[in-house]
Amino acid sequence: MTGIYFSGTGNSRYASETFCKEIGDIPVYSIENPDVTDRIREHETIIFAYPVQFSSVPRFVQDFVITNKELWKNKKVFVIATMGLFSGDGAGCLGRLLHRYGTQIIGGLHLKMPDSIGDEKALKRPLEKNCELVKNAVLKIKDSAGRFKAGNPTKEGLGIFYHLAGLFGQRLFFGHHTKHYSDKLKIDANKCVGCGKCAKQCPLNNIHIENNKAISGSKCTMCYRCVNHCPEQAITLLGKQIVEQCSIEKYI
Repeated sequence: MTGIYFSGTGNSRYASETFCKEIGDIPVYSIENPDVTDRIREHETIIFAYPVQFSSVPRFVQDFVITNKELWKNKKVFVIATMGLFSGDGAGCLGRLLHRYGTQIIGGLHLKMPDSIGDEKALKRPLEKNCELVKNAVLKIKDSAGRFKAGNPTKEGLGIFYHLAGLFGQRLFFGHHTKHYSDKLKIDANKCVGCGKCAKQCPLNNIHIENNKAISGSKCTMCYRCVNHCPEQAITLLGKQIVEQCSIEKYI
């Protein structure tokens, strides 16, 4: 058994590491790790954690699954979906995609976590609330891990009622955001100092440094790493200014 994840501000990484430690110190790998496909081949059961976007799967995660479609046949996958708002069927979204390639989805877990969208004031919570969310998520992870070890895995996000909740809750109205990569990333040249931290964080090499300034391309998967790591707060995506820069380390 092994764990894999994609993570923007660390929520899904933290969730997968915590869950896998609870079920027996299972190794965990980012899907960006060059060895991750070998690790998937070696194991029958996979714990797969990812952050829900608009009640859907980030484009980068979709492409990882599709590009490596031969890996998923006859695998057993437990999906952990992290989210800032109720997603409906976060686990089900990834589960249906994996099932298309021969995967058996053995369970799902939904975790409400601090929102990663640092440039939208309406989504921000006080520090104390975010710390509470993480504490509650850990308790939920431990309970779910216990059920997993007992052979009775949780099945949040799976089934028709969850599917309908996700569809009508967000995906029907906002799901188009994850069908393609975004070209909406904005970098304020007056604030940018060309430090290159954003370029190093990007999973798609969508940002490069030119003449000591960061330049964005049109292949953003909206993980918000660059937005939340820019020391000058020069980068925005959905909003117009930074409200709070987020990372899991602030809340644990």
